[in-house]
Amino acid sequence: MLKVSIDKLDPGMKLAKPVIKGNMILVNKDIELTETLIKKIQNIGISCVYIDAPTKQSISKEEALQQLDWRFKKVEDKPYMNMLKRLVSEHIEGLYD
Repeated sequence: MLKVSIDKLDPGMKLAKPVIKGNMILVNKDIELTETLIKKIQNIGISCVYIDAPTKQSISKEEALQQLDWRFKKVEDKPYMNMLKRLVSEHIEGLYD
């Protein structure tokens, strides 16, 4: 899910969260945006929406794991830090699946 400014929306994008103004849902989630719908959202003063999109990783999994090893190198002798490193490593692995 990505938070996207209204001026960056394109037809075909899909809403990950409903568009809400006040207490009213104006456009439900899972709706595919059209030019007309984008213009209507702009006209009611909404500044950004949440789009259903995968989060892009800027570095490779191998590089992320190497950086993790480097960051934890000085605390390898501490059991709780090893547990934390393992959890972060599992999280990194999950990001790239």
